[in-house]
Amino acid sequence: MINALKVYSAASGSVDVFFVLGGSITREVYVAELAKGQPSARVLISSGSQDPCIVKIFQKKRTSISRVWLEKCADSTFTNFYFNIPILRKWGVRKVKLITSPSHLPRAKWMAQILLGAQGIWVDVDPVEEEGVPGNTESSLKTGLDLTRSLIWAVLSQFFQPQCTELTPLESVNVQQWRQSGFNCEHQWWLDLD
Repeated sequence: MINALKVYSAASGSVDVFFVLGGSITREVYVAELAKGQPSARVLISSGSQDPCIVKIFQKKRTSISRVWLEKCADSTFTNFYFNIPILRKWGVRKVKLITSPSHLPRAKWMAQILLGAQGIWVDVDPVEEEGVPGNTESSLKTGLDLTRSLIWAVLSQFFQPQCTELTPLESVNVQQWRQSGFNCEHQWWLDLD
């Protein structure tokens, strides 16, 4: 009951964090543009593109990288939440804007509402249209399994907080070092990163 009151009171507040579910450079471009308009909100990208590419996206959009964090522990939608709930709790977050793609809905939205709602965090979902064939497909079985897992973890996460050791502030990424290793960003015709 107390969490429900926290969630509803947070709904009318400003966004504390833009939470990006990795899987598409389009989402990262979108959040770089979106973050310009809300300079007090942090950006948390869960298992996104390679670090220097994200730096370049934010630089190209002329958006500060000082409040952008990269989490690299997650390898699924469920673990996006599993590893990032402790980070959001530590930051005292009350409201997030979840950035994902329409092909990822409604499963990602329902999981966010269950898992983040259990922490007293309000979720707004912002689906970003993407070009080409979606990288993921949603099935009833996959949705049912993830929602069941989410309901169980919503209870357990009150007591257990897994720690991700791969949390990097974007401003600490050394783009020169990546370049010297021969790394190049994925080429997108609409975003010249190199």
